[in-house]
Amino acid sequence: MVAILPSSTKADGGWQSSGRRAKRSTPYLLLLPGLAWLAIFFVWPLFSLLATSLMIPAGETPDDGFLPAFNVENYTRSLSVFVDQYMRSFVFAGLATLFALILAYPLAYFIAFRSGKWKNILLVLVVAPFFASFLIRTYAWRTILADDGFITSTIAGFGLLPDDRILSTPIAVVAGLTYNFLPFMTLPLYSALDRLDPRLIEAASDLYAKPFSGFRRVTLPLSMPGVVAGTLLTFIPAAGDYINAQLLGGPKDKMIGNVIESQFIRIRDYPAAAALSFVLLATILVLVTSYVRKAGTEELL
Repeated sequence: MVAILPSSTKADGGWQSSGRRAKRSTPYLLLLPGLAWLAIFFVWPLFSLLATSLMIPAGETPDDGFLPAFNVENYTRSLSVFVDQYMRSFVFAGLATLFALILAYPLAYFIAFRSGKWKNILLVLVVAPFFASFLIRTYAWRTILADDGFITSTIAGFGLLPDDRILSTPIAVVAGLTYNFLPFMTLPLYSALDRLDPRLIEAASDLYAKPFSGFRRVTLPLSMPGVVAGTLLTFIPAAGDYINAQLLGGPKDKMIGNVIESQFIRIRDYPAAAALSFVLLATILVLVTSYVRKAGTEELL
């Protein structure tokens, strides 16, 4: 004998089945806006940049336009001409990242463990420079590092400046990069240190570990997620920056960002500028991937 289910039971089963399907598809639907954003504003411009980097001139002047081609010579020609600026960008970015780490780690440590009721105020002061324009903040350093300024005069008085100036030198460019990207180093370090259990540091002290040994074996390893994130957030934008070199450096201190800006806007050699941009992007991607794999991907969690 075959049992016949009531219609209400069948309806309930249908609703449950459709509900499960909707529940499974919801995460993918939520991803659609983000995927569309990436496709429009990242993937498509990336392919457009690659296509532009392979174009050839349609005439003798930029006004004649450029034709689609597969001219790999744009890469070799651009790199051979601007290899100094290319290497200088990574040297300046590396130095700025190192100095930012040296300055930010004690600051983040103090805010996390020693600031007490002043913690929120100090965090506001760390991010306060973001309230002003990046360009204005960098231009202000021209006054701070002026030849007749207090800092330059004081350091020159000790005979530490060969040319008795800081402005229009690599020192000024690295100092500007360090200052402008210091909050990007401080905040991840603070976040990592603030989550650290103080009892672990106390346990190291109870086990007769010296302060430096406890820092090296306990605090520093546990704060490595902040170190990795901070160095990435500092190095990546510093390598492509051109404002600091433009305002604080001299003619011999130009970075690859200055070259790309000049090629795009002034000279209008779009294939060369696109080739340099693509090489810079690829180089940073390789360096970051190698760095993360060496540090351990778990450090970014």
